Amino acid sequence: MTQHVGGHGKASAGAELSAPSAGPAVPTVRHSQPGGASFQEMWRDLLPVGRHPESHGYRRFAWTGADLDCRAWFKDQAETRGLTYEVDGNGNQWAWLGDPAAGDAVVTGSHLDSVPDGGAFDGPLGVVSSFAALDELRGRGVDLAKPLAIVNFGDEEGARFGLACVGSRLTSGQLTVENAHRLTDGDGVSLPRAMEAAGYDPETIGADPERLARIGAFVELHVEQGRALDLSGDRVGIASAIWPHGRWRFDFRGEANHAGTTRLVDRRDPMLSYAETVLAARREAELAGAVATFGKIAVEPNGVNAIPSLVRGWLDSRAEDQASLDRVVGGIEKAAREYAAAHGIDLDVVRESFTPVVEFDHALRDELGRILGKDTDITVPVLGTGAGHDAGILSGTIPTAMLFVRNPTGVSHSPAEFAAEDDCVAGVLALADVLEGLARR
Repeated sequence: MTQHVGGHGKASAGAELSAPSAGPAVPTVRHSQPGGASFQEMWRDLLPVGRHPESHGYRRFAWTGADLDCRAWFKDQAETRGLTYEVDGNGNQWAWLGDPAAGDAVVTGSHLDSVPDGGAFDGPLGVVSSFAALDELRGRGVDLAKPLAIVNFGDEEGARFGLACVGSRLTSGQLTVENAHRLTDGDGVSLPRAMEAAGYDPETIGADPERLARIGAFVELHVEQGRALDLSGDRVGIASAIWPHGRWRFDFRGEANHAGTTRLVDRRDPMLSYAETVLAARREAELAGAVATFGKIAVEPNGVNAIPSLVRGWLDSRAEDQASLDRVVGGIEKAAREYAAAHGIDLDVVRESFTPVVEFDHALRDELGRILGKDTDITVPVLGTGAGHDAGILSGTIPTAMLFVRNPTGVSHSPAEFAAEDDCVAGVLALADVLEGLARR
């Protein structure tokens, strides 16, 4: 049984994101669905949601007002196109073309939440491109033999509750209901309370194997979070693997005291041990060709004239292989314990999350390369990444793959994150080709 996705429509402008970069002209994205927004219109519509007026970065945190506005935008895009809209028990949003229960579905999408003061592209580019790719398929008049779905996974960045990819982890069973209920934000609000306050039922969260069993392939498009494509001169790439990565919390406990009256020799200042550990992290990462970052810190009592009693720092570390990652994190912890002992500081190290190396499904990855090179004889580059994604979480359960769109600066998780208009359009057309190839075969 096939579903027809429309006739040819008039051409519409590509995304007005920037001045076009150098290179050959790229066809604009078409849409034929009455009322269906073009990529450019969708991008403009979503762009102001959750944007901070001073930092110009995005604060789209899970289950907050900005997140709910993003969810409303997604629902509107689905309903405008006549798609079947639903929200699963974990708060992930789905828009279906065809019967969701038919099985062997081809799914695409990404996420709409952000890191604190993040950029516009990380996540949203994949969701907007998914709707635009569907518009493109309708413009081509393609008959699909399989159901097609677009998904917005909730709380991918983990900015509010400290754990990345909550929506996909719950769905795949990698995050238990018990552990999900333990998650709290900086104000002590639990994940269930936050969901309930946003109008969602926290009693429905948990593994969803029946839903995942309906999916034959998941392809996530994402802005590249690095400069590999810029250096190679390619607009679009295919992911090979996600580096193993994790987050560790270092709790340095000393003794609070007066900053003006306590002699240096009498102090148990945990900030010293923390600072030395930050430098050790840089050294260990350089030696292993990896990355290690202390990007978040909490201090108690956090007074200008008070020696801290607690310095809590979160380490994010990633490496090309497991052995390198173990060496980096092990070296950082060893150094931290030595520094803590030297200053009379107690130290606890807790691994809060971890994702092993993810090798994307080789057969699906090769199929993407075949589809994209079929008519052009272009070899699409295959590259690894140190960034985690929902596609990586789901890879242990269903075949997954990723497309990357060129980022000329390599900057991400920052308002300076960037992708040129013609590269975004090239990504939409590549995704449309992939969806057509996978859903028709």
